[in-house]
Amino acid sequence: MVSGFESIQLTTIILIVVAGFAAGWVDAVVGGGGLLQLPALLLVPGITPVQALATNKMGSIFGTTTSAVTYYRRVKPDLRTAIPMAVIALAGSFGGALLAATLPASVFKPIIVAALIAVALFTALKPRVGDITLLRHDGRKHYVVACLIGAVIGFYDGLIGPGTGSFLIIALVSAMGYAFLEGSAKAKIVNMATNAGALIFFLPHGSLLWGVGVVLGLSNMAGGYLGARTAVKQGSGFIRIVFLLVVGALIIKLGIDVWQENFA
Repeated sequence: MVSGFESIQLTTIILIVVAGFAAGWVDAVVGGGGLLQLPALLLVPGITPVQALATNKMGSIFGTTTSAVTYYRRVKPDLRTAIPMAVIALAGSFGGALLAATLPASVFKPIIVAALIAVALFTALKPRVGDITLLRHDGRKHYVVACLIGAVIGFYDGLIGPGTGSFLIIALVSAMGYAFLEGSAKAKIVNMATNAGALIFFLPHGSLLWGVGVVLGLSNMAGGYLGARTAVKQGSGFIRIVFLLVVGALIIKLGIDVWQENFA
């Protein structure tokens, strides 16, 4: 059992820093940074899967907070939608983490792969979706749909996690009518809350590697700041391209997991 940097080689620490920075950048643009961050954490000697998940959430919350603040300052997303959505998502994430303690994620992975393929096809075949904001709902319905998205994806983040930011963005774009840039800005605020919900669950269990988590968090912050600035500068078209690349990587990663768990 490890608690910090005991027995960790310098090369592993460097890899964690690089992975944290890259994950922060990817998360700030389209989500999915856990694809880079979790494998790096699993290289830490003696680390358990629960410690890796908890420390990953600690690192991620640094990055999502930084990118959320950066987006807010530059894009000015409507907080009347983002805040209620984030509160519901935090509760959903905590609930997902509770279920994750009793139910294996392998049960849900085939469904997630199918959903990701549908998302990729939808985004690729509708190139104009997400170019500009054309809201699909107004009044009370707008907030009901936003909170439902927050609850479902927050629950998913606590239960499984990979691609939460990507799912948030595509839901905000396709179900609510936001442009990719504004959807990314809101997604970061909600993603910050989902990370917090899962972290609240993990804290009493003593699963966090605080030293590793702080280093991971600082590198994630730097990547998140740069990623948010890049996304704001390049706009929705750039975010859409990176989104498709990350969703493709998620499909491959989770598809391999499903194959190994069921057929290997």
